[in-house]
Amino acid sequence: MPRTRAAEARTRHPRHQRRGEARLPAVIATLAAIALYLFLPQQLLIAPRYVLPALEVVLLVPLVAINPRRLTRQTKTFRVLSLTLVAVIAASNLVALGMLIHELVWAGVQDGRALLVAALQVWLTNIIVFGLAYWELDRGGPVSRTQVPRSALPLADFRFSQDENDDAVQEVAEGASGSSDWVPTLVDYLYMSVTNSTAFSPTDTMPLSTRAKALMSVQSVSALLTSLLVIARAVSVLH
Repeated sequence: MPRTRAAEARTRHPRHQRRGEARLPAVIATLAAIALYLFLPQQLLIAPRYVLPALEVVLLVPLVAINPRRLTRQTKTFRVLSLTLVAVIAASNLVALGMLIHELVWAGVQDGRALLVAALQVWLTNIIVFGLAYWELDRGGPVSRTQVPRSALPLADFRFSQDENDDAVQEVAEGASGSSDWVPTLVDYLYMSVTNSTAFSPTDTMPLSTRAKALMSVQSVSALLTSLLVIARAVSVLH
């Protein structure tokens, strides 16, 4: 019986010999979140404009230095720095959302166009930072997902469709986790973050752990507030 392409690829690139996930997409996503914060209106900032972005860049630099091209090495320091960076971006964005709601409901701000732009910035940052959070936490993080044998991986926080496609038609089954050793990358988590921010609930990827459900709940509520309260109020100001 001829071997499938998936089986051949798995033999050529066993998990412990993989090059690891590319570093560049995560750097671009992080810098995009930092830039979005930089251009928020002054009244939505909790510190001088460049303080938090500078701190986030300081946290990002050693992460890039440890794994400049591919995510193949992980130390305790690397793990703490990466999770701290995501937490700082997430906290600053949630605070900005709270201050934006305050400005709209109690401060009587009349600049509707500026508020629309700010709401979009907060919403986009929400997608990026929660995508990064899911990416950092699921199955031990991006390094573990490619460098550690499946038998040694922590329990999954999310169930992707590829994790249950083994019994589908051949061209689908060959891309399943069990047959091709598929693992999710940052793009998969960003997609999940987009769908959670627009549908306010999981779609094709299901949360499994308590922390995953808690994170998705926080993201859904913040996206709902941005979409229904902030944007609706800003549009009313325009009229």
